[in-house]
Amino acid sequence: MQFTIETEQENDGRWIAEIMEIPGVMKYGNDRHEAIALVEALALRVMAERIEAREQAIEPISISFAAA
Repeated sequence: MQFTIETEQENDGRWIAEIMEIPGVMKYGNDRHEAIALVEALALRVMAERIEAREQAIEPISISFAAA
């Protein structure tokens, strides 16, 4: 699985990062790097929950992130 992270700086200076392939997975950070780290961790938690609930195939997976 390859996830694309889009980032944008808000008017108040915070950064928002969003995983495009998983709707609703977005996090704010004080800087771009923090926002990316937080959204990657959230995406991994969401994927783990999907695997545990058997919503995701239970087979060896490879996950990578690419900041856009």
